[in-house]
Formats: sequence, C-alpha cells, structure tokens
Amino acid sequence: MSVAKQLHQLQEIDLELETNEQALRQIASQLGESQAVVRARTKLASENQRLEELKRQQHSLEWEIDDLVNKLAPAQERLYGGSIRNPKELTNLQHEVDGLKSKREQLEDKALEVMEQVELIEAGVATISKDSKRLEAEWQSQQQQLSNNMKELKTTLSNLKHKRQSLSTGIDPEAIEFYDKLKKQKGTAVAKVEQGICHGCRISLSAAELQQARSTNSVQCSNCGRILFLA
Repeated sequence: MSVAKQLHQLQEIDLELETNEQALRQIASQLGESQAVVRARTKLASENQRLEELKRQQHSLEWEIDDLVNKLAPAQERLYGGSIRNPKELTNLQHEVDGLKSKREQLEDKALEVMEQVELIEAGVATISKDSKRLEAEWQSQQQQLSNNMKELKTTLSNLKHKRQSLSTGIDPEAIEFYDKLKKQKGTAVAKVEQGICHGCRISLSAAELQQARSTNSVQCSNCGRILFLA
C-alpha cells in the first residue's frame, strides 16, 4: 500500500475522530440543569408561597369574623332582651352592635375577595405544576438519551483511536510528521485526485503531475501543497 493511501486512510479516521469529538462536546454542553425546568420550578415555588400567604390571610379573617360573631351575639341579646331600659345605654349598645355588624360585613367582603384569589391561584398552581412535571419528564428523558449517546460516542472514539494507532505503526514516522504539519496548516493534508482534478484546491493537474502521483509514493500538489492520492 502506498504512503499516500495510508495517509488518506489516516485522514479519514482523523475526520471521523473530529466529527465525533465535536458531537461529544455538544452533548456535554447539553447535559445538566435545564433553564426551562429551573424557571418552571421557581415559578411554581413562588406561586405556592403566594397561595400559602393568602390561605393564612383567609384563615386570619375567618378567625376575626368568628370573634366578631361571638361578640355580636351577646350584644344583640342584651339589646333586644329587654333587660336594659336606660335610653342612653340602649343607644350606646345599638352603636356597638351596628359597629360590630359593619366590621363583620367588611371582613366578610374581604374574606370573599381573598377566597376568590385563592381559587384563582390554586387553578394557576395546578396548571404550572402540570407544565413543570411535563418539562421535568421531557428533560429527564433527554438527559437519559444524551447520556446514552455520550456512552456510544466514547466507545466509537476509543475504537477510532485504537484503529488510528494500529494504522500509524505501519506508516513511516517522517511521513506522519509531515502529514500532521500539513493538516495543521491546511485542515486536510491529503487531497483525493479524481478525473485529473485535485480535490484540495479544485485545480486540474498536469499530465506530468498525474504521472508522478501514480509512480511516486508521496507527491504534493504544485498549487495547494497537499499530498496527492489517486483513488
């Protein structure tokens, strides 16, 4: 096997290695916490906290209303029971009863408003929770798939590196050194020749160059300097 062919095979392996390494880096960048999941969790936690605060407010209002009712009942009993005959005392008691009733109505209106907010937020929390669970499930499924893909890529890379090492042992070290230098300079070191055209620079080769490429182990394109490989 000619050196040019060996180097072309080496280049094919290197291209596969680069492609798989790039895919591995991309997967690595996608592994980890999802911003969408984090946002959903944060929003859910915020809404749950808001809901708890409203429920505490609702319970506090209910206790205040119960307290007023407990105060109002005996006051009304005294007002209408007939035991008090003093007009001034009756007037004061009437004002007290009216005040308790007015405060109770205010608290009941406020409690109703809070209850409506609680119901509204509970519905919102249910929706956010459902969306959060869906995003979490999708993220976990994606992470599992990415982990599986990463495992497969690592196996592929290991096999390719072993294959490269095996191939390299049969190639002249100076040729590999020259190949590596060209690869670093031009991206690809070996150019395939098809129908008399160098695929590295897309320039037609002269008859002399083609003859030299056929008869010489390693020859460079006079235009781009890449090693020519006749397929």
